[in-house]
Amino acid sequence: MNIRIIATTSTKDLENKNDFNLLSGKIAGICYNEQGFDKLENEPISATKKRIKITKGNGHHSVYEHEYISLYLENIPKLLAMVLNNEKVYVTSEKSARYTQMPAEGLEKELYDKWYAIFVEEITKKYGQLPYFTTTRIKKLAQENARYFLSIYNPTTCMAYTTSYRQLNYLYSWLKNIENNENPLLQKLSSYTNEFCDQLKNLNLIDDELQDDGKNRSISLLANDNNLRKDYFSDVYCTTYKGSWAQLAQAQRHRTINYQIQVADIPSFYVPKLLRTLPQLEKEWLADMQKVKDLHPQGELVQIIERGTPENFILKTYERLCTCAQLEIMEQTKQTLQKYSDEAVEQRIKDMFQYFKKGARCTFPGFECKTPCQFKEGVNLDRDI
Repeated sequence: MNIRIIATTSTKDLENKNDFNLLSGKIAGICYNEQGFDKLENEPISATKKRIKITKGNGHHSVYEHEYISLYLENIPKLLAMVLNNEKVYVTSEKSARYTQMPAEGLEKELYDKWYAIFVEEITKKYGQLPYFTTTRIKKLAQENARYFLSIYNPTTCMAYTTSYRQLNYLYSWLKNIENNENPLLQKLSSYTNEFCDQLKNLNLIDDELQDDGKNRSISLLANDNNLRKDYFSDVYCTTYKGSWAQLAQAQRHRTINYQIQVADIPSFYVPKLLRTLPQLEKEWLADMQKVKDLHPQGELVQIIERGTPENFILKTYERLCTCAQLEIMEQTKQTLQKYSDEAVEQRIKDMFQYFKKGARCTFPGFECKTPCQFKEGVNLDRDI
């Protein structure tokens, strides 16, 4: 694992986090200063430091959100990326398992290579005659599906991660004692989170006075109870469904929607739709999944709890109801759309969805696709890959 700072909002000296404190200390004076920010910028440093001490001591940490830091995280486990991406507010740009071949070793690599070759062959058989399915696109789709065999602990994820100075310190406080977490899934991550925390400290990004948020928050990815929440669709919604780790990672990118998960005691696995039409390959896929079940492959199904608003769910349909979207999340978004429309408490909520049920986003009113796929099954949301 390697972590380095690639950008910050104000400090020019990346070794000196005091710049973060000084800016936030000045900003903390805005609420009661009658002479504007110019006065605060030029105030004696002693006044700023006094305000820093007060705000850290009384838990007024929001002023430390004004400083943002961009990190490049190299070779971290997929699960650590998902833990980070479940906490608000952040921005992530992550290496894609569709556009790149993901490195692996041992049995993971053997199964990844095996199923990559099978998918190239089967996609070519079914769709290779269509203009949309170029050799490059077929390879990308094969990579996307083969990665279901890679462990969520495989340390090959690379991403730029941007969040606030305050949030980095909160993350540090939540992750540094993860080995004490009751959930064995997180306990297995402890060697990586310890290294993550050590590197943040070495980068001079950690302030002991910003460790306690005063609200008893902690890592949000895992639901705290064993009771599944009931589905509810109105001005807010909650729905639960089974999805793979890979789908969850895609869903988390919709940062206006909240996600939590529960992991089953007995694992089950996602089967790509193309294989469901090929019984022998489906059987072989599930048998191979059993070989890596203890590694928690990305194809393992977890119970996903999704909560949000209808407006933000509609934004999700604009991203996921598309030929270019990962098939699994496209299918799930389509199902949730139909369920929301059928079960919404008020008619006005039902009416919100009427224009989004005809097919892919290129059928949405006012949406203009810049690169039309001209793939009928994709537009109808009835593709097999």
